[in-house]
This record gives sequence, structure tokens and C-alpha cells, in this order.
Amino acid sequence: MIDPDGYRPNVGIVLMRPDGRLFWARRVRRDGWQFPQGGMNSDETPIEAMYRELREETGLLPEHVEVLGVTPGWLRYRLPQRAIRRNDRLVCVGQKQVWFLLRLLGEESHLRLDLTDKPEFDHWRWVDFWYPLEHVVMFKRGVYARALGHLAPFARKVAGVQAVPPKEGDPRTAGWSRNRARPRSREAAGGDGGRGHRHK
Repeated sequence: MIDPDGYRPNVGIVLMRPDGRLFWARRVRRDGWQFPQGGMNSDETPIEAMYRELREETGLLPEHVEVLGVTPGWLRYRLPQRAIRRNDRLVCVGQKQVWFLLRLLGEESHLRLDLTDKPEFDHWRWVDFWYPLEHVVMFKRGVYARALGHLAPFARKVAGVQAVPPKEGDPRTAGWSRNRARPRSREAAGGDGGRGHRHK
């Protein structure tokens, strides 16, 4: 399902522990790390798509989470030129997304990356709230900044998360510049070298 402007409806999921740290996962057979996300079916509402993607990509059920906040309207990002398939009948130039902030109510043992025949992720860890701004692939950094900016006030109410990104020079988001609304660093997407969990 692609809209007339070439954007595919999509949902993004920011899964937060009670201490404010976020679920951060590595794509299968790739070096890129990101939040769970996925396309909406034509007969789904955003929240229905979110719960389906949550189950497919993390193994969690609705009773394992609480919805804390949702971004208003669509947030868009464009795909890099190399990722646009021009031979398709309908050309998808990017994603338009609704983002959900979820608080984990279940146990970490409920997280499963291998429930589908084609898992999206093969490794995960918990990271600081603003960490993804500096470590997601470059073409998604703008939409991540907007999504986390919208969702931070909800996270602050339950986990004391700082409502605005740390100031430039803070080691959590080194290179962040609010004037540019995205990080300035060209560091490749990847993990923080922290301890994670692998599921096959």
C-alpha cells in the first residue's frame, strides 16, 4: 500500500523499560541497528498494525506492554536513491510513520526474535533514550529525532527521561545539534559495544 506521493504507511515502536532505557535491535545479516517498525496492511489501523508488528518482531503480546504515547499525524522519511526500486509499478520513495511509545510490563524472557520464518532481528540490547539519534542509519535520523522528541514528554512522566535531547557535546548523543534537528556525526550505524542478548 503506497500513497499517491510514494510513501508507504508504516508504524514504529519505541519499547521502554521502567528505567527509561529502550529496546535497540540489530537487523538480521546486517550491521544496522534500529527500533522495530513495519508496514501497515490496507485493512489495519495504526494500533492494530503496531500490535501485529510487536508480536512478529519482538514476541511480545498486548498484555506485555502499556501504550504511553503516540506521535501526532504522519512522520515521513525518504529512502536513499539506491534503495528505491524504480521497476516496481508503484514506486515507494519512503515511509510515513505513526510512532508508539510502549512501556514493558512483562519480563525480558517474553522477548523472542524467532517467532516468524524470517526474523527481522538477531540481537538486541537496552540503550539510553537519546542514544538512537546518533546510531541509527543516517537517512532515518531526522524521523527518529522527531519521533523521540514527540514521545519524550510521555517517557519523562513515568521514567524521568530528559524531555529534550542532551546538549551538544553530551556523550550520550555526541554531535547532536538542535538547530539542524539531527545529529552531525557521520558515525556508522551500529551497537554500543554493550551487553546484549542473542536469540536464534
